[in-house]
Amino acid sequence: MNNQIHNQPILFEKHNNGVAVITFNRPQNLNALTLVAMRQFSDVVASLAKDDDLACIILTGNGTEAFCSGGDLFELANYPTEEDARSFITVMGDALLTLERLPVPVIAAINGYALGGGSEIAVACDMRIIDEKARMGFVQIRLAVTPGWGAGQRLLRMVGYAKAMDVLLHGHVMHAPEIHRLGLANKVVDTGTALEHALNSARIIARQSRDAVKSVKQLLQAGLHQPYNDALTIERDLFPPLWADEPHLHAVEDFLKRNLDKKRES
Repeated sequence: MNNQIHNQPILFEKHNNGVAVITFNRPQNLNALTLVAMRQFSDVVASLAKDDDLACIILTGNGTEAFCSGGDLFELANYPTEEDARSFITVMGDALLTLERLPVPVIAAINGYALGGGSEIAVACDMRIIDEKARMGFVQIRLAVTPGWGAGQRLLRMVGYAKAMDVLLHGHVMHAPEIHRLGLANKVVDTGTALEHALNSARIIARQSRDAVKSVKQLLQAGLHQPYNDALTIERDLFPPLWADEPHLHAVEDFLKRNLDKKRES
């Protein structure tokens, strides 16, 4: 990787197994997002929406101190108007909506701080693996604002109304045990190993049938956003094509062969 690319605020790489990694790359600023970084992140996510060869996506932060500490207030303070605010929250709000709607799983690998907008990005992912020093906090209330990138609605669906109200109104910084207890983290791992664990999880996902993986996300998203009966119909409609497809047929053939071999050996 040449220095020009390495110095970009958003890094992107895609592995041969279809696993893509997006890295917030301003470790000296706790990976806070400038307007340039927001637009670059949006462009990367938009490009992923056109990639049919993806298996899984990981979001992480460069260094051990932070996943992402949200918008860079040193820069954003220069944009104080309503029009300014609507412009930059639209960039990130649309990017996270696109991220959420990608057909493959998205894993946040969180080392250190994920505050404000960093927490907003984290809850837009399908899964979150955090290390023992991870810190999440919807601290926007401390600056007399609300979440603007969609985290209010996502948090509500994840933890329920009363808990979401508590988290958003108090704006406190949550440590790993509380994050996990609220259901905002799938697992807590040793300090500095969140990306390693996320990559291991992504490799397992990448070995599964791509269509089956996408269908799992589709049926769960349907449950979040569609009426119950409609979601049941979507789930039922996803099953028959997978049943008749080659990956399932080969899996069944292998299963039957293994069991036949066991019977012969016994």
